Amino acid sequence: MENKGSAAIALCNPKSPSNVGAVMRAAGCYGASAIYYSGTRFEKAAKYHLDTRNISNQIPLTPVESFTELAGKHQKLVCVELAEGATPLPQFTHPEDALYIFGPEDGSIDQSVVDVADAVVYVPTIGCMNLAATVNVLLYDRMAKQNNTIDHGERIKQSRDINNRLVYRREPVVED
Repeated sequence: MENKGSAAIALCNPKSPSNVGAVMRAAGCYGASAIYYSGTRFEKAAKYHLDTRNISNQIPLTPVESFTELAGKHQKLVCVELAEGATPLPQFTHPEDALYIFGPEDGSIDQSVVDVADAVVYVPTIGCMNLAATVNVLLYDRMAKQNNTIDHGERIKQSRDINNRLVYRREPVVED
């Protein structure tokens, strides 16, 4: 991917293997460098783990004790949560190097993590999205706001699978 900087994902005590699998797929689609998770619920459900497209061969999925110790010297901690005072995602400027921390499906990020974050953002929806949907939206927003030059024709060819060879012709095709 041509993304500038690096983006890593941190999941607070995720419980759903399908959500973690979908997060892994999002990480692959949008060029995230790593996925970390805390807690024990995911490991208990790992036998049901869904790694779509074997992305774990490319992006590590690593258990950790503390997210605040993960951020490097230049990496910013960005919590993604429905929190009072959070910046709406459309108004947010993504840091070049970021560790995005997402709360669990049935809870919130610990206040102690939010207290040391460089930023807290939220996706302005009506109600809340699930974990994987939120990761997808955030990573797409990051990619869309970067000033990358993308050869869209090549991107489409590289991204689709063998079952999709669809072509949109701007001019109507006239058949004799």
